[in-house]
Amino acid sequence: MAAGEGCPLKLYSYYLSTCAQRVRIALNLKGLRFEYKAVDLMKGEHLGPDFLKLNPVGFVPALVDGDIVIADSFAIIMYLEEKYPQHPLLPSDLYKRAINYQAANIVSSSIQPLQNLIVENYIEEKCGVEDKLSWVHMIIGKGFLALEKLLKDHAGKFATGDEIYLADLFLAPQLYRAIETFNVDMSKFPLLSRLYEEYRRYQHLKMQHQRSSLMLLLKPLPDAPSWICSVGREFWIIFNYFGAFR
Repeated sequence: MAAGEGCPLKLYSYYLSTCAQRVRIALNLKGLRFEYKAVDLMKGEHLGPDFLKLNPVGFVPALVDGDIVIADSFAIIMYLEEKYPQHPLLPSDLYKRAINYQAANIVSSSIQPLQNLIVENYIEEKCGVEDKLSWVHMIIGKGFLALEKLLKDHAGKFATGDEIYLADLFLAPQLYRAIETFNVDMSKFPLLSRLYEEYRRYQHLKMQHQRSSLMLLLKPLPDAPSWICSVGREFWIIFNYFGAFR
């Protein structure tokens, strides 16, 4: 559902953060209304005293639910999953749940933290752009290889079957960033490449049945630059179904 003022849930987010995108996907899949609170990482707002009261480590996202404040995308999604059981993000099968946890943790622990904005900027400052890109490609490649091995016996239409689960929430933003931002060679990762194309195909199929709401789906978040609907059109299309940018 669309974000708006007066919602009990408030999400502090930055529009390009893959961590925040996971949470927005979860919120929208569950049909939960939330108020979007933009935190501009480029202006250092995540390091300001107001935001640090919500998350002392200074990372987005942070979720406020009444008197409850939760930081870290994994913790937020698990909180939403337990409090709002509609559209479950975890399969009932215990083993498949564990595979989802593993896939999500590979992204959130072994890939994203090692190639986030802080790390990228530090390496670029100390070593230069080429070394930064080499580092990013190495980290993503190592993580993607692990995901290929983990999911090969479990993937269906999506990462762990024919339904969208936790693993997909973590994979979709990471795949987009790897492919479209860092131009990672995906020839070594056929399963992840297929999943990425499946996400894209699914969006186009959904759009054909939602022509009247297409512009609403493409509308960027309040903190996104105005050019992003034209230059980043494909970016919005990929995430239409997941709701990451609603």
